[in-house]
Amino acid sequence: MPVTYFHRYRMQYDLREGLFAPLPVPEGYSFLPWQEKLLDDHARVKFESFRNELDASVFPCLGDNDGCRRLMKEISCRQGFVPQATWLVQHARTDQASATHYENCGTVQGIRIQTDVGAIQNIGIAHAHRGQGLGALLVYHCLKGFEEAGVRFVTLEVTSHNTGAFRLYQRLGFSVLKTVFKSVEVSY
Repeated sequence: MPVTYFHRYRMQYDLREGLFAPLPVPEGYSFLPWQEKLLDDHARVKFESFRNELDASVFPCLGDNDGCRRLMKEISCRQGFVPQATWLVQHARTDQASATHYENCGTVQGIRIQTDVGAIQNIGIAHAHRGQGLGALLVYHCLKGFEEAGVRFVTLEVTSHNTGAFRLYQRLGFSVLKTVFKSVEVSY
């Protein structure tokens, strides 16, 4: 099978310099800390966030609901899993009959990869909820969780074609450590 290479940036945030000031949480949204009972909710949001995106080509499990569940299970069972850096965003809306409906719409996970280094995994916001600052707020909650866990440096990777995410991470204070390439077998 032919192989294609995706250009990605490995970025880092230095928690020793402090956290950026977050924007206010938009009305109707809340951030739920990790609980094992939320694993399936994280997986569904991950799937909704990535299924039609380039990252689902780079990491095919992101384009498959079952693949997202397997990935969430794998992340949450890793020895370095950091529950304090793992969050779910939920949106509440009230209909005309005054009934409240809840929709999960954002997810992020954190893993400790060295004693003082953490790695952000899969920041995802469902399409209908983008453009409201939820991605920045998820990153803030994740970084705060890493800080509470004693981590000093936090890394993430972003595909170079995802210019919106790349600019967001730069704006939040991440700097590029290096360029990496992810090889993916392509079937025609």
